[in-house]
Amino acid sequence: MEFFQNVILAVIGFSGGVAVAAGTFALITALKIVPRLAGGMKIGCDIRQMETAIALGGTVGSLITVYKFHVHIGITGMVIAAVFAGIFVGALSMSLAESLKVIPILLKRTSLQTGLPVIVVMLALGKGLGTLYQLFVCGSL
Repeated sequence: MEFFQNVILAVIGFSGGVAVAAGTFALITALKIVPRLAGGMKIGCDIRQMETAIALGGTVGSLITVYKFHVHIGITGMVIAAVFAGIFVGALSMSLAESLKVIPILLKRTSLQTGLPVIVVMLALGKGLGTLYQLFVCGSL
């Protein structure tokens, strides 16, 4: 009986993971994050490699999180992972904000004339520092 319970739990867990991953990648596709990043970095011919790297990064990150692999990458490796995770989350949140026109609405409602670059940098730093906090304090790696 315990075997069947484990099989059912595995199927439910796998199905939930597939649903969450599909939603995440649908959001990434709908926001056109990869083409925007490629256009901003002027590497439009390498979009397929960027998509592959994002998919592999998501897969490896999920495996490490779910199976609690102990990856001995040291503090330098954690900082590098945090930087890349921060860049990804920052790009995702800024693409979402851009597609929803959050920044122009914020500027119009607050009558902000200067300081937009500072706001963008602070958002990016906040995301990066949040990732560092999660990696160092919460110990997800």
